[in-house]
Amino acid sequence: MPTTTATATVLHCCDPMNERRADAHFAAEARQLRAAGGTVLLVDHDALLAGHPERAVARVPEGAGAVWYRGWMVPAQRYAELDAALRRRGAELVVTPEAYRRAHELPGWYATFTGLTPVSGWLPTAPGEVPGPGRLAALAAGLPPGAAVVKDYVKSRKHEWDEACYMPDLGDPAALHRVVARFVALQDEFLAGGVVLRAFETFVAPRSAAAEVRVWWRDGVPRLVTAHPDSPVAEVPEIPEPDLAPVRAAVAALHCPFVTTDLALRADGVWRVVEVGDGQVSDLHRDVDQAAFVRLLTADQALLCTPSASGTTPA
Repeated sequence: MPTTTATATVLHCCDPMNERRADAHFAAEARQLRAAGGTVLLVDHDALLAGHPERAVARVPEGAGAVWYRGWMVPAQRYAELDAALRRRGAELVVTPEAYRRAHELPGWYATFTGLTPVSGWLPTAPGEVPGPGRLAALAAGLPPGAAVVKDYVKSRKHEWDEACYMPDLGDPAALHRVVARFVALQDEFLAGGVVLRAFETFVAPRSAAAEVRVWWRDGVPRLVTAHPDSPVAEVPEIPEPDLAPVRAAVAALHCPFVTTDLALRADGVWRVVEVGDGQVSDLHRDVDQAAFVRLLTADQALLCTPSASGTTPA
């Protein structure tokens, strides 16, 4: 049965050196979008982060209607300011500020994914604020004994694993305070929301496959399964096929139109949700077919909402 194709309008971050073109990181996506019949508009990410949303959307024409954002991460408050500025110009984001925050920040999605993701707890904190040892010990008491990972509501410092991410023993309050303090210092002004502790789980890579996969969901339907963007190209000969049935139910309950879930295989053979994110600000692995990715935003709504027998919708 033939299907119709709907166009999409996407806000891409502009090049900081040339506001008339898309940032180099998203330029190939922008080209694919135009080739698929979509419309590319540009937003100034630097101006948005600096608290100047009107300047950020100055190149968006009046009456643009429903738009997607596709670019660098934006704090939830700045995203809400972006939406408000667009509405004053006769446009609005497809992903509402409320939905963006739910998918983007761990406290927004954690309860929905309980049982599918490592046990976690968090403390709201301002950038530069290090919770005292007593507060951290109380937070750690809510997790299983043993190792944990330190992060904020959005990001970790996994590239500084030993000094600012991995906590070998939650029962060592001095070490916990030291790791959290280093994490807060490195995050500096970019600390998002607060400090998070997540129980450490041992993951293994399926043989000859990516160690971690990213699943892209549009309106509750898994549209693409890709390698995690941190996976080296040379080490990703194939993409494993995780059981998505439990994750599908959680994604549906989250009620967000464009979501990513990062999954890894635990040592006991159970697939676990390592991270959830808003698809608009989730990165792509370099090997991903960008034309297939763009179809997530341009494909007809009816096609997206009708799963195939295999559990995913044909692209």
